[in-house]
Amino acid sequence: MELWIPITIAAAFLQNLRSALQKHLQGSLGTRGASFVRFGYGFPLAIFYVLVLRLAVGLPFPALNWTFAFWAVIGGLAQIFATMLLVYLFSLRNFAVGTAYSKTEPVQAAIFGFVLLGERITFGAVVAIIVGVVGVMLISLARAPLSWRNILAALTSRTALIGIASGAVFGISAVAYRSASLSLQGPGPIMDAAVTLACVTTFQTAFMLVWMGWKDKREIVDVLKSWRSSSLVGIAGVLGSACWFTAMSLQQVAYVRALGQIELVFTFMASWFLFHERVNRTEAAGCLLIVCGIFGLLFL
Repeated sequence: MELWIPITIAAAFLQNLRSALQKHLQGSLGTRGASFVRFGYGFPLAIFYVLVLRLAVGLPFPALNWTFAFWAVIGGLAQIFATMLLVYLFSLRNFAVGTAYSKTEPVQAAIFGFVLLGERITFGAVVAIIVGVVGVMLISLARAPLSWRNILAALTSRTALIGIASGAVFGISAVAYRSASLSLQGPGPIMDAAVTLACVTTFQTAFMLVWMGWKDKREIVDVLKSWRSSSLVGIAGVLGSACWFTAMSLQQVAYVRALGQIELVFTFMASWFLFHERVNRTEAAGCLLIVCGIFGLLFL
């Protein structure tokens, strides 16, 4: 098994854990505060990770450059706004469906990867990705009779548009992060990914602190008061990001994000067991299609 596969599965699990914790916090901190904790409580761990790789493992620091800085800023800003869209989405639909809407990302990531990086994917992988996206759309239609009219309504609803926009901006951030990591040309993908993660999360924390201080300083106080639960979001977020960054340094973004749709399997488990939200047969069928798409991606 190629190394990027288990790393991506771990990233998907950690991302689902982080999203579940953010949904829990959204009610008390609001969209901006619940989004900030992902970065604010995560960046010290990201810096510590880099220091461990340097001091304990002996990996040298890669040389930073302006290309890296450009893509890191683009990716960091895109991830901030994608996260805010996703957290807001949780207040409109249940946890599983809210996450499902954002999972059109692999197709959008494939398009951005082709346009920005010139990356191409095989026909079999395209079919597997489409199968997974069909599963996502089936989940989004699970609460209404299946018809062309309902499909159009589902795709143009406010919830769907926010979810698709979230997926698009996450796709941009993923391609930007891969570009940033590859531009370092350092000792290897692990250190390159770690440095990218540390720089990006530090920038995101500074950016959001300035934004929150300008808009409403009370948000910062609320975030500090909720440090016990917020720190868990930060830990899960930075560990998940470390896995994503490493996987995307090893493999094309479209493949990594398509395999990452396995997160929906974890999402349905969290939706059922943690939030006690009911999952119907159509949503289960959509989840099965996503799993089929994942297996197709791995073996086609």
